[in-house]
Amino acid sequence: MGATPAISVGISSAIADDERAHDGETLAASAYTRLRQDILKCRLMPGAKLRLEALRRDYSVGFSPLREALARLTGEGLTIVEGQRGFRVASVSAGDLEDIARLRSEIETMALRMSIEKGSDAWEADVAAALHHLLLLPHGRWPAGSPLTDEWSRRHKRFHDSLVAACGSPRLLAIREDLFEHSERYRRLLIEHGTEGRDLATEHREIANAVLARNAPTACALIAGHIRATASTMMAIISS
Repeated sequence: MGATPAISVGISSAIADDERAHDGETLAASAYTRLRQDILKCRLMPGAKLRLEALRRDYSVGFSPLREALARLTGEGLTIVEGQRGFRVASVSAGDLEDIARLRSEIETMALRMSIEKGSDAWEADVAAALHHLLLLPHGRWPAGSPLTDEWSRRHKRFHDSLVAACGSPRLLAIREDLFEHSERYRRLLIEHGTEGRDLATEHREIANAVLARNAPTACALIAGHIRATASTMMAIISS
């Protein structure tokens, strides 16, 4: 009986250690999510120096969770380590963009073909609803710095997600999601320069029409062309 207090203290200490570890993981996860979104949305621009002291202040998180978050982002290719000098947002490049666009086109068409084959009536309804929701906003040919970017981006992502939602492969969708998000950073830079010269409403409508008609060859050709057209426009901006 005399050993009970020591056991209780040991259990309490272990619980406290677990709670601190969980809090640290939560802070690191939160910092990672916020930093990742700010990089993908170009709030932190390509090539920007990531100073830990400034990040600690701006994100209200300690140095340890920040370093853990930045290490995860480096593993994803969104930040780079500069020796002992810290971290920097990964730069954009024509080679990286070409690689993303090529892989995204292959993965997207694979997932789309599977989705058309397996999709139910409810999936068709969701595709139609996502297209309608997207087309309610001014569509394409915005001036540079359009204030509609964030809302349009959400609806645009929902539309593209809906097209492949019925593919039935969680792993394929995870790969596709990662490529889509990396391409989003380039697309954000494109929006900053405007989107004159493309009728995005028609492009999205034609893709949806082919999907709803269950015409896989046409739908896949259209989505691949859509991705290539965006990449070509972005390539011209990067190279200018």
